[in-house]
Formats: sequence, structure tokens, C-alpha cells
Amino acid sequence: MNTEVELSVWVFLLAIPLGLELAHRVSPLLHTPLMSLTNAISAISVVGAILVTGSGDAPFLSRALGCIAVTASTINIVAGFLITDRMLKMFRKKDKKESRAA
Repeated sequence: MNTEVELSVWVFLLAIPLGLELAHRVSPLLHTPLMSLTNAISAISVVGAILVTGSGDAPFLSRALGCIAVTASTINIVAGFLITDRMLKMFRKKDKKESRAA
């Protein structure tokens, strides 16, 4: 295997537990701003994946992986917006009608 590929695999494998550990230590108050940042990064990934997928002279494997990347990033963006909306609803004040009914 190529040294560059081996290094990339090791970085990826080490990034998984590090990312999981960092995600579990985020306080709930920081969750919404970090989720917005993650959505922005995923949007950049979608643009890059669309460019690779739409390239006519790209190999089939690149186009297939680009299509998978577009799908995964789009799902990530939509889910991120839904979770962010849900988190923001937790901090909204209740209406007087709702508080009287409870």
C-alpha cells in the first residue's frame, strides 16, 4: 500500500474516537452554535461533491463516491437543521394560554 494512503487511513481511524469523545463532552448550551457550524461545513462538502459528481471526465468511482457524499451530506444538513430547531424550541418561552392549560 502507498505510504500516503496508509497515513490517510491512520488519520481517519484516529479521528473517529477523537471526534466521538469531543462530541460527547459538548455542553448543551454550546450544541446549537456547533451544530450550525457543522451544517456550514456539510454545505461545503455538498458543493464539492456536486462538482466531482458532475464532472464529465471523472472516473466512475469518483462519480459514485461523489453521489454518496451528496446524499450523506444532504441528510446531515437536514437532520442538523431539525435538531437545531428542536433545541431552540426548548429555550422558547411558553405562551400564557399554554401555561394556563398545564
